[in-house]
Amino acid sequence: METGAIPVITIDGPSASGKGTVAQLVAEKLAFHYLDSGALYRLIALIAIRSNTEPTNESAIANIALHLDVNFDGSSIRLNGENVSDAIRTEACSKLASIIASQPKVRNALLQRQRAFRQLPGLVTDGRDMGSVVFPDASLKIFLTASAEERAQRRYKQLIEKGINANIQSLLQDIYERDTRDSNRDVSPLKQGVNTKLLDTTLLSIEEAVNEVLRLYDQICKN
Repeated sequence: METGAIPVITIDGPSASGKGTVAQLVAEKLAFHYLDSGALYRLIALIAIRSNTEPTNESAIANIALHLDVNFDGSSIRLNGENVSDAIRTEACSKLASIIASQPKVRNALLQRQRAFRQLPGLVTDGRDMGSVVFPDASLKIFLTASAEERAQRRYKQLIEKGINANIQSLLQDIYERDTRDSNRDVSPLKQGVNTKLLDTTLLSIEEAVNEVLRLYDQICKN
């Protein structure tokens, strides 16, 4: 089977919208592969922090991207064999990941690596430009969002459950700043693309959001 014939569901959206959780559950329901594209940028950020690489050194950051040794094992993310699932979720990694994601060389370095995840029986992926740039021919494209206040609450709850101290007002301010940065960057700005279904989850549970994505995909399969 040609790569282009392998089904792909892309779920793009702003920070803390729940797209990662929804994408992972949809992948499990369909027995598809799952790609957390945001984790790739967080991994690069983690390496940059650990190696004291200047985030403004685009060539050095892109070189990190080219040589990532990463493995997605269920809900675990391993970097050079080390489980870094929690380490990449810190606010420091989140903020740095958002900054380096605006660098063209870094995005180009990751493009083919992301496309390589397209394998049978199918792929579910989430990020900022999965449907618009990485997989423009995806079977189903979703733009998943929620109000900034709801996203801040979700992020706060997630951090507290992991034992990480957090401040709701700081999180809300960070979300506003990241939304602005992601939407206005020159390369692959965050936006709802053509042929993309809008899914607002402000008033939806995770289960309801997952079921809606599955319903939309089933609708496409029947057509």
